Amino acid sequence: MAYILSTLAPIFGLILLGFTLRRTQRLGEHAASELNRLVVWLCLPALLFTSTATAPLHSIWHPGFVMAFTLATLSVYGLTLVWRLAQGLPLSSASLDALGASYANTGYVGIPLCLFVLGDDGLAPALVSTLIVVSLLFAIAVVAVEVSLHRHQGVFKALAKVLLALSKNPLVVSPLIGIGWNLAGFGVHDVAGSLLKLLGDATVPCALISLGAFLAQKQASRASSANSLVLIKLIVHPALTWLLAFYVFELPTLWASAAVLLSALPTGTGPYMLAEFYKHEASVVSRTILLSTVGSVLTLAGLLAVL
Repeated sequence: MAYILSTLAPIFGLILLGFTLRRTQRLGEHAASELNRLVVWLCLPALLFTSTATAPLHSIWHPGFVMAFTLATLSVYGLTLVWRLAQGLPLSSASLDALGASYANTGYVGIPLCLFVLGDDGLAPALVSTLIVVSLLFAIAVVAVEVSLHRHQGVFKALAKVLLALSKNPLVVSPLIGIGWNLAGFGVHDVAGSLLKLLGDATVPCALISLGAFLAQKQASRASSANSLVLIKLIVHPALTWLLAFYVFELPTLWASAAVLLSALPTGTGPYMLAEFYKHEASVVSRTILLSTVGSVLTLAGLLAVL
């Protein structure tokens, strides 16, 4: 128990600090957004590039992990989408709810958690899962929303918008450049490496404080719709991943444990940002993020005890 508490305390302690600083007005109303920009455009891309540019590629790529994590994530998204559509929601709203139930916070919480729990070896599965969530899952949700909003324009136009958006996303581009850099056999100069390391080291504290500041913002009170999404995210998603990782694909212990931990993470801010971008009512996804983050303190502690 002491190990579990010592592992989770620094992570959720930083979130609590961000929450407290925002609530006490030590951080301004735009702090969460600005810190998020710093992480997305500088810190996390530096960490992702360095990891992919310098690590042996065979240590990053694990097909079994990719299959287990992707199948579990897309299954949760798809089943939630069908369930919400059956309840009469439009495709755009159903897609955002499904994203809230399946979009694990692999970047802001997953990378720090895997580094704390699994050591340096935990960065590889966290990196791969981040690419899956940020690239594949997010792209599918964007396509669904675009199709819902622009039925008359067709699917291909929506797909073109998604591809353009992904090509400008630093969290997608930076690791791809890193892989290309690695394959080309280029080294990372000491000066550049030091700069990238400084930026990469700032990822964890800035990301978690940004998340805390975001959670400190007033959330809407439509709890009933969010509660079911939180249960799916914190219980169903990791349970399905556990089945696939340990019993279907029979992954090595480190990769299987990482897959389960990463799928058990609370909902990331992606669904909220998507709702805001499309001027869509965001009360359900914002409350899902809040409740799943609070609830994950208990569920992650339980998983760490079992694993």
